[in-house]
Amino acid sequence: MSGETTDAHAAWGVACHREPRWPASVAALAALLLYLTLPERLTIGPGWLIPAGEAALLLFLTVTFPDREREESVGRLLSIAVIAVINAANVVSLGLLVHALLVGTKADGRSLILAAVQIWLTNVLVFALWYWELDRGGPGERTHPQHREPDFLFPQMVTPEAARPGWSPTFLDYLYVAFTNATAFSPTDTMPLTPMAKVLMGVQSAASLLTIAVVAARAVNILG
Repeated sequence: MSGETTDAHAAWGVACHREPRWPASVAALAALLLYLTLPERLTIGPGWLIPAGEAALLLFLTVTFPDREREESVGRLLSIAVIAVINAANVVSLGLLVHALLVGTKADGRSLILAAVQIWLTNVLVFALWYWELDRGGPGERTHPQHREPDFLFPQMVTPEAARPGWSPTFLDYLYVAFTNATAFSPTDTMPLTPMAKVLMGVQSAASLLTIAVVAARAVNILG
């Protein structure tokens, strides 16, 4: 009985390692760069407006809260706002892309396929940020021993003996979850546990499936 308690504690009941902000910031900047290089007809207003504002906010967060462990509540709200704006802009771009396909514009089909790839990659990056920010209350909250229950069940949590002592997920783990969910349209080795995690993974799968369907449809038209 005591062995079961120890295993359960090792699975998720310990504080996670302190995480720097820069991996998530690099992912956010990459998403902004992908948005910036989209065709103008697939962006909201001037294509540089949203990336410029988001980059300025990211710089502020990186300078003010370089370590997520010491981040205040206002810092986390700003971080969530950055992700939400990037996500909303990408959803609008996807809608404009679908509209361009449905109305049969004379736009270059190859440019639309390239734009779809950019939107798909942004989808992976932005949901990796969502998962990283959601799990157990966020990267700052995860460093506390009393953090809330996990939102994702990683394989290392089920078999802690297969992981290094004190293992905890990093941004790369959440990026992998987002990538596999976008390619398989469903969870692979990491399972969502909470309603919010399930909603996010479902929305990402739907957006990824729609984007790939647009690419396939346009590719058929080009080959035809």
